[in-house]
Amino acid sequence: MFISSAFAQSAPAAAGGGDMMSSLTGMLPLVLMFVVLYFVMIRPQMKRQKEHRSMVEALAKGDEVATGGGLLGKVNDLNEQFLFIEIANGVVVQVQRSAVVQVLPKGTVASK
Repeated sequence: MFISSAFAQSAPAAAGGGDMMSSLTGMLPLVLMFVVLYFVMIRPQMKRQKEHRSMVEALAKGDEVATGGGLLGKVNDLNEQFLFIEIANGVVVQVQRSAVVQVLPKGTVASK
């Protein structure tokens, strides 16, 4: 009627060392994806931001620039946050420094 104690005992416990190793190998693809993401996307973007910041800081009166909105003109005046760009004779617009996307070579903007 009763089950003998030999059949009722549970199997011996497995070694616990394998759990730690399997969790590390499971995280390895995630770590590798982050490393690839850093070198392919994050690092080049930070480099571009640094180059843009240095270009904007180096702007001077008389530079010819292109803005993100497509305006081309010559820097007429500037202060810490804004540039005053002459886009035609007697037409001066005020833009933020960060709107400048490119400094053009001298003589690019035709003045009439």
